[in-house]
Amino acid sequence: MNPQTLINELQSYGLRLVDPNAGAPSRRGGAGPSDHKGLIINGVTIMAPVHTASAYASPYLALAPDEAGNSIVQREGCTVGTLSFPAQPRFYDLQTADGIPYQQIALLHGTDVLATTVLQTCIRYESRRKTCRFCSIGQSLAAGRTLAHKSPAQLAEVAKAAVELDGVKHMVMTTGTPNRTDRGAAVLLESVIAVKAAVDLPIQVQCEPPDDDIWFQRLHDAGVDSLGMHMEAVSPSVRESIMPGKAEVPIERYLEAFRAAVPVFGYGQVSSYILAGLGDTASEILDMCRTLIDIGVYPFVVPFVPIAGTPLEDHPAPLPAFMHEVLEPLGRMLSQAGMSRESVKAGCARCGACSSLSTYEKQVPQLTEVLN
Repeated sequence: MNPQTLINELQSYGLRLVDPNAGAPSRRGGAGPSDHKGLIINGVTIMAPVHTASAYASPYLALAPDEAGNSIVQREGCTVGTLSFPAQPRFYDLQTADGIPYQQIALLHGTDVLATTVLQTCIRYESRRKTCRFCSIGQSLAAGRTLAHKSPAQLAEVAKAAVELDGVKHMVMTTGTPNRTDRGAAVLLESVIAVKAAVDLPIQVQCEPPDDDIWFQRLHDAGVDSLGMHMEAVSPSVRESIMPGKAEVPIERYLEAFRAAVPVFGYGQVSSYILAGLGDTASEILDMCRTLIDIGVYPFVVPFVPIAGTPLEDHPAPLPAFMHEVLEPLGRMLSQAGMSRESVKAGCARCGACSSLSTYEKQVPQLTEVLN
């Protein structure tokens, strides 16, 4: 089994765990890769679903770790590789002076990226007619696992500790959309200023396109290294069906914003998260990726994962073959354009763990040798 197939199948089908408590805690609900767990498979870090309905029926099973922390991965009883789990970060053991656990402020994603949702509320989420049907941003807040608003001082404190204690290399700040003007850019800006004053750490911020392109220069001047503006779906019909509120910001505005942002942050330092499996065809996704690459935007295509408790909890994840159909030509397009995960300074594209895309950009011989 080649590395792309293994990762695609794990991220589409999920993974059953003999020992669900191995390694760092898995995530349930919230923004980002919810219901996932970080895995290191023969040296490659990925996020794989472990709490979804499909994961409970997955053909993949990770056996209990041995004394060295390594687990055998089986597919329907046949060994296909080995994995280990990133250890729980040391900063998780700390709390603020007023008793707030650091992990309610920011979390470790993968092995070296710190991630936080600055505002855990969203104007889209408050209306059933407007909410993105895949979104679970409110779940972790309702369960008391996070804060509605992480202050700049809190974020700076946790970021400094994560760098010093756990060697974190970059940070992602995302946000629910608080308004229809700056769309979160203002709260991200003040957060970045505080973190950069406390620790030297590359940062990506993520928000919808603000109403005024001047925000891109303001964010860059505050210290933002990379920017994410996530389309999620690329065809108007899917966008209107799956995320009716967010679709009010048309694709044309996203493209305008990308064209304005790339000269500010640099070629390949602006990215867009695209969820494959929501209804867009492979050709529609690839056409949009080609457009984005021509602008200088890195299209980070990941498989959609249905999250329990959302309107799309029963929507199937994309088949591994569909992901291969998209990611193989996309990897070639990125290579021809001189873009790669490794050249991105910070953020989801830099981490790359939610997709097998990086293995299509650049082959990983040691992984191929072990699995073949």
